[in-house]
Amino acid sequence: MRMKIIFFSFLIVLAGFIPALAFAPQDEDVRGAFLTTRPKAKPGRNKPPAAENPGRKRPKTMAINPAGTAPIVKKDGSPPTHGTPAIVNTARMGLGLTLFMRDSNGLAVRTDPSHEFRKGDHVRFLIETNADGYLYVFNTTDGGQPLMLYPDPELDEAGNYFQAHVPFEIPSSVAAEERLRWLTFDEHAGAEKLYFVFTREPLSAVPIEDDLITYCRDNDAKCPWRPGSETWAQIQNELNEPVKVAKVEGVGSAQTSAEHRAATRGIGLNRDDPEPSLIMLTASTSKNMLVAAVDLIHKSVSLLGNSNDLGQ
Repeated sequence: MRMKIIFFSFLIVLAGFIPALAFAPQDEDVRGAFLTTRPKAKPGRNKPPAAENPGRKRPKTMAINPAGTAPIVKKDGSPPTHGTPAIVNTARMGLGLTLFMRDSNGLAVRTDPSHEFRKGDHVRFLIETNADGYLYVFNTTDGGQPLMLYPDPELDEAGNYFQAHVPFEIPSSVAAEERLRWLTFDEHAGAEKLYFVFTREPLSAVPIEDDLITYCRDNDAKCPWRPGSETWAQIQNELNEPVKVAKVEGVGSAQTSAEHRAATRGIGLNRDDPEPSLIMLTASTSKNMLVAAVDLIHKSVSLLGNSNDLGQ
């Protein structure tokens, strides 16, 4: 799949994982606000089964009542009428990121973002949102022009719809080939920046689903798709908005079966499951977009008598 190949090819030059956000001062309520929207675990009951490889196409929209009011159902069976406008409490938008590294036994183990990676190290991201919405991932190399890495026309029917607290792996641990299940470091130096863009509604100027598939089929040389200057300016402006952040402890622990099952089968996490390593939350409930930028930097290291590690 192209998306997996793209991630594999450009992220092999990683050697760091450094948040580059316009963070507001760390707020103690970040973890609580993010995790309280997870459902409570029910003792003695397993999570419901879900289909393998759940799709990420946007759900079919329901008919909208023009008056914006809640329906009143009548006992006599006659058509419902509409009363006072329904009150909707909108939570702050939240995004959780966890970085896993493959250990010597092949297990995915939580890794500190500041860990200094070496040639041959393998990593994977686990992404979780606190609300239903749409996720986009863009990349720039050495400050160059941005390109869109996700959604991808060859993955999930080019869909990018996320359900609240149903995590997603990049790249997928159930990819057909082992080499596509991890992002692998090599000896090349460089500076990559990932932009994670989480929105309540699709970005109007960004093609997804059938539109993206058609565009890339007809314009193969122009894919991955690149955002226009207006769209990119919007993302950059949102990047400068205040974002609250919390870093969660737990480095060195292996990915749990619940996390793996949730990511590969579309099952939501509950409050008893492990927390993301990094949680970001918009400062205001009125925001409809959260943008987080992560710097991925590879620093060359000279080791006497070990030139193979430098690709020499």
